Amino acid sequence: MAVQPRARTIVLTLCSALLATATTALPARAEAPAAPASWEVRGPHGSPTAVVALDDGRPTLTVRRAGRTVLEPSPLGLVTEQADFSKDLTFTGRSDRTINERYTIPTGKSHKRVARMTESRFRFRTADGARLDLLTRVAPDGVAYRYVLPGDHGDVVREASAFTLPATAEAVINRYRADNELPFIRYESAAAAPEGTYSMQALFKTDGGYALIAESDLTGDYAGAHLTHAANSPTYGVSLWNNDPIQVSGSLTTPWRTVITGDLATVTESTFTDDLAPKSRIRDASWVKPGPALWTWLAGGKEAGQSLQAQKEYVDYAAERNWPYEVVDAGWYYKPGEWDVIDPDWQTNSWMPELVRYAAAKGVGIHVWLHYTLLTDPAEREKWLSTLERWGVKGVKIDFMDSESQERMRWYDDALEDTAKHHLMVNFHGSTIPKGMQRTWPHVMTLEGVGGEEKRNNTAAQLAALPFTRNVIGSMDFTPGAFHRPFRPNVQSDAGELGLSVLYESGIQNLAGTPESYDARPEARRYLEQLPTGWEDTRLLTGDPGRSAVLARKAPDGRWFIGGTFAGAAQSVDVPLRLGAGKWLVETVTDGPSGLVREPHVVRGGDTLTVPVVADGGFAALACRWYAGRTTCDR
Repeated sequence: MAVQPRARTIVLTLCSALLATATTALPARAEAPAAPASWEVRGPHGSPTAVVALDDGRPTLTVRRAGRTVLEPSPLGLVTEQADFSKDLTFTGRSDRTINERYTIPTGKSHKRVARMTESRFRFRTADGARLDLLTRVAPDGVAYRYVLPGDHGDVVREASAFTLPATAEAVINRYRADNELPFIRYESAAAAPEGTYSMQALFKTDGGYALIAESDLTGDYAGAHLTHAANSPTYGVSLWNNDPIQVSGSLTTPWRTVITGDLATVTESTFTDDLAPKSRIRDASWVKPGPALWTWLAGGKEAGQSLQAQKEYVDYAAERNWPYEVVDAGWYYKPGEWDVIDPDWQTNSWMPELVRYAAAKGVGIHVWLHYTLLTDPAEREKWLSTLERWGVKGVKIDFMDSESQERMRWYDDALEDTAKHHLMVNFHGSTIPKGMQRTWPHVMTLEGVGGEEKRNNTAAQLAALPFTRNVIGSMDFTPGAFHRPFRPNVQSDAGELGLSVLYESGIQNLAGTPESYDARPEARRYLEQLPTGWEDTRLLTGDPGRSAVLARKAPDGRWFIGGTFAGAAQSVDVPLRLGAGKWLVETVTDGPSGLVREPHVVRGGDTLTVPVVADGGFAALACRWYAGRTTCDR
């Protein structure tokens, strides 16, 4: 029987209602959360791998090396007055390029550098359409990232950047202070370190290799950063100076956040923070000449700073040693007998021009100390720097900045430009740490940013931590060689003190001993007389951060200078000689019962040399190509 149209409509309506009821009664299927979107960045052969991910709108970075984790997924992003670039982001695109650069630099671990990196730019936007670019670079020795804000989004309020280490990572880190001088401490894990702030030169040992967290390309567009750590956490956040907002006008490019990674030799020998920095801003740097200096502060103190006769005697001693520089510290521009009053007629009353002429006749250049406050006003800065240039002074040691605020970093920008204009080499004390500065401004010979020889709280463990932390990222003015100081941790090891002159790299190696202390140690004096003006190569021979370190540095004439330091009991140490194939003559300088002992050894490259060291001691050595009849490496 045929169904009437009206009846058919009623039936269909009832069926639809029943179906809807049945469907509503069924439990709803839960939607699985979307998997994080992720993108790999691979560098040249042998590089670590960086993974950028967007997890529910939040960006992260992971670093792996040889399939093992160096850095767990770590937060990225920053917050400005107008936008939050740490969450609710959408990926809008990616572009890649390869970087191959060659450059030379007068200071550091080697003069000739090659930088090979892969760069990827990831573009993100917020729900409101604000744009953030994440720039990443991957090199054989590290991973780095920075933020680029193409538009004006107001001042930066904070960074969300952080570094999350694997739970088993060991740490060698130091508490943060404006002068960067606090000691490094070794902890069994990243989480075990006490709550607090730590400096951006933090070393961790992971299953994927060592990782040194640092930064590069810091200018007055930003402020210096440090790490913040909560108790029992493997995460170290990035905080800015005093939590002050970063003043921004227009677009912004932040400094690089870097992870130098690899085996211990790769990290120690790395130039990654320099490689990331902008190219030199000095067109002709032929006037920039590194070299050893006789530093007179620990040798003669304030009295020497106000005595022309004493300074001439120091010049004479430097000339006899063939050291190219003598450094005159505080006191030279103060009123005689007063130590905090500047002579208003310093330009006409100073004996400095006479000392400069006297030293120049003997082949010695003069560097002078200045308190940074003399150089804060642009007009005063020009007066001081132009006068020193006219007198013939070669360099300035500028002290007591003691801040990494944006305002102080702007001062660094101005001071660097003006000292370069007046052909004055620079040593910064009471300062920030290098952060790539020496590539951009190659007249920066060295920076303090370390508790050096003049401090009384150093330990043997600190001496063995510095080659793997502070000195990795740039020149370090530790001022070794103060044999007369009763406070040095290796006071029973003159050989260990001698080795520091090589173990620590500094464009101006300020030697802090008295002439009498050098004359009483002829083997040390002989060694220091041969220090070159710079290094062609640097190699880690052996080491364990905070416990031991032996580095070899190659001089331009092909000889290798070797320095070692060890914390702990007296021992015989085995040193692999990674110097090259063939036979080598290695002259070791060690501690004997009545003074320093020099001993020759003929070995093959790659052999292991056994060297005796006293408790909390070390050694120095000089290696040269051996041939029949050769008995010394002296030149």
